Amino acid sequence: MPLASAVQDRATQRHGRIGSAVRACFGLVVDLALPPLCPACREPVIGQALCADCWSKLHFIAPPYCERLGIPFAYDPGPGILSMQAIADPPAYARARAAVRYDDIARTLVHAFKYGDRLDLAPTLGLWMARAGHELTAEADAIVPVPLHWRRLWARRFNQSAMLADVVAKQSGRPVDYEVLRRVKATAQQVGLSRAQRADNIQGAFRVPAAARAGVAGRRLVLVDDVLTTGATAEGCARALLRAGAANVDVLTFARVVDAMRSPI
Repeated sequence: MPLASAVQDRATQRHGRIGSAVRACFGLVVDLALPPLCPACREPVIGQALCADCWSKLHFIAPPYCERLGIPFAYDPGPGILSMQAIADPPAYARARAAVRYDDIARTLVHAFKYGDRLDLAPTLGLWMARAGHELTAEADAIVPVPLHWRRLWARRFNQSAMLADVVAKQSGRPVDYEVLRRVKATAQQVGLSRAQRADNIQGAFRVPAAARAGVAGRRLVLVDDVLTTGATAEGCARALLRAGAANVDVLTFARVVDAMRSPI
């Protein structure tokens, strides 16, 4: 390597280290002057995503739950028991797991993450997901985030499912495959739609590109999204992956809706 190039490279590296140090110091000063706020109640928090009061109101999902849908049971009915929903209307995907119930605190976290530019929440939400879905990722070949249509990705600037998938992948040691699933239909927002309307809205929205089919065939995949509501999005994605030859599709989300008016057993 010419001497001039070597000197320039060393100078660039040195300036890069200095720049990183300056940015780190600036970030520390900002954090001390303006500590992060709890996304749920806006109270200052130090070194955690939620304040103690909001943390106590977050409902984590733990066994016993439906083996298929991950819906929590009020009591332990024994191993392998399925919920009435799973028996009456079994999904295309094999299993679903979620870290928390989709209640007021979880809703506030999701909205702050997706619409409030609180991207700093991704590591915490993803870590909780990785713990909730460890049995799924332990058997998986790859993790697949639910894709956004390019128009929505352009408007939002990031895919929240992909950010969560990155964290889950890092925790589980599994690779993320961003290219095997595409959203080819610009669907309307699902918020406010009924179960039937959500299913119609998602119809034909997802596709595995022909060039990606070889990367899907015979593989066990974990589909990652932020919230499982009626399951229409997860169902559409799972069907597309299974039609392309996937051996198995599981679903992992941060939160899931639990209908208190319907008995899970």
